[in-house]
Amino acid sequence: MALASLLAEDARGAPTTPRKPHFPPKARSVIFLFMAGGPSQLELFDYKPKLQALHGKPIPEEFIKNKRFAFMDSFTREVPKLLATKRKFARHGKHGTWVSECLPYTAKIVDEITLCRSLVTNVFNHGPAKIFVNTGSPQFGRPSMGAWVTYGIGSESKNLPGFIVLQSGPRGPRGGAPCWGSGFLPTAYQGVPFRTTGEPILNLTSPSGVTGERQKEALDTINSLNRERLEATGDPEIATRIAQYEMAFRMQTSAPELIDLSKESKKTLDLYGVVPGKPSFATNCLLARRLVE
Repeated sequence: MALASLLAEDARGAPTTPRKPHFPPKARSVIFLFMAGGPSQLELFDYKPKLQALHGKPIPEEFIKNKRFAFMDSFTREVPKLLATKRKFARHGKHGTWVSECLPYTAKIVDEITLCRSLVTNVFNHGPAKIFVNTGSPQFGRPSMGAWVTYGIGSESKNLPGFIVLQSGPRGPRGGAPCWGSGFLPTAYQGVPFRTTGEPILNLTSPSGVTGERQKEALDTINSLNRERLEATGDPEIATRIAQYEMAFRMQTSAPELIDLSKESKKTLDLYGVVPGKPSFATNCLLARRLVE
């Protein structure tokens, strides 16, 4: 486990304790949906009537001259053609926001959504592009957005990590752990990947024959040695290690309850599209809400 929501009260320092930032925060929590592999914005929100009119025509030279493209050696043989969307767009909401037919339910609440159309990038390969979206750089070593948020506003939870990662699909996003890493920030702020079936984190259950009292004694002994080293060196990574042990102990009761959806009503499960026992993006959305709650 990489992140602790709160250090033990008698441990030195508390990296994720809620703090007062430079400006009063307007949010107590953040749910970030990183939907890698989803449809292009041109199919969803970004209506381009000019592109529709130029569909099938050669791309202007200034669009591709001195530009790099991945896996498109055909550019050297012939001028590629412009491709417009086949989706129908319509205006919705008070402000007439363009939304495609792919998102009929989103269109109904479009006034509650802020669309940011000013983002650009020249990173074209999947892995570096995903790291770029999450960290602001296509190279390794920068803190992820979640790490910055945890660093900036902390966490109110004493029993769960302040930054949790829920992955869908068989392998997770290309780019991997750097997408939720802490970079040059202390590792206390990096994300903790949760499994969506079984134990949220492997080895969360105590081994057979190990009582809670015995485990607490072992934890106290380990942390006592760690605190001595922390006092001697002031190394923040030791403080993180202390927090990890304390958090793991508390998570043994809180984490299993978190991912147990058996008490959710059928109405709620249907609203999210959750199939009980089947890991999915829908399940993760519901778990994210439960985490915030």
